[in-house]
Amino acid sequence: MPVNLSKGQKISLTKSNPGLKKVVVGLGWDVNAFDTGSAFDLDSCAFLLTDSGKVSRQEDFVFYGNLKHPSGAVEHMGDNLTGAGDGDDEQIKIDLSSVPAEITKIDFTVTIHEAEARKQNFGQVNNSFIRIYNEETGEEILRYDLGEDFSIETAVVCGELYKYGEEWKFNAIGSGYQGGLAALCGAYGIEVE
Repeated sequence: MPVNLSKGQKISLTKSNPGLKKVVVGLGWDVNAFDTGSAFDLDSCAFLLTDSGKVSRQEDFVFYGNLKHPSGAVEHMGDNLTGAGDGDDEQIKIDLSSVPAEITKIDFTVTIHEAEARKQNFGQVNNSFIRIYNEETGEEILRYDLGEDFSIETAVVCGELYKYGEEWKFNAIGSGYQGGLAALCGAYGIEVE
C-alpha cells in the first residue's frame, strides 16, 4: 500500500524497497471549470542537481524539449497537451542505478505553458499530485497530493528524489513560483532565451 505524504514529509524509497532500481514518477492534474478562453497545457520537468542545488550543464534539464538525460538515467515519457483523463498526465522514468554520481537530487516540477499570455495559474488547477511507483512491479510506493493552496503561481516544485548515503529518499515539497518555467530555470542554473 502506498504511503500518502504531507507537505515537507520525507521518506526513504530504497530502505523499505531493497533492490529498487527503476521507478516511474507520475504527475497528474485536472483543470477546474473556470474558462480562461484557452486550453491548459501543463508541463512536467526534472532538474538533475549537484550539491550546489543547480544543474552542472543544460542537458541536466529533462523536459518535453530534451526527453532523455545523456546518462539514460532519466527519461521523460512525452508531453500531454490537455491533461484529459484519469491517472498520470505525464511520467518520468528514473533508473536509480544509472544516476551519475555527481547528481545528488532530482527535482520534479510542473509549469503552465504560456501562463501569462493565457491568463492562467495554479489556482485554476485541481487534484494535482505526484506519485512514485516501481516500474518492474507496478506497485505504487508513495503519493503526495499537492492540495489547492496556490492562487497566482505558474510553476510548482512538487517534490525531489535525493541521495542520503546509499539510500534514495523523497521529499514532498509543494512550493509555488511566479514567472513560470523561466523563473524555475533561472533558479536551477539553466540559461533561457
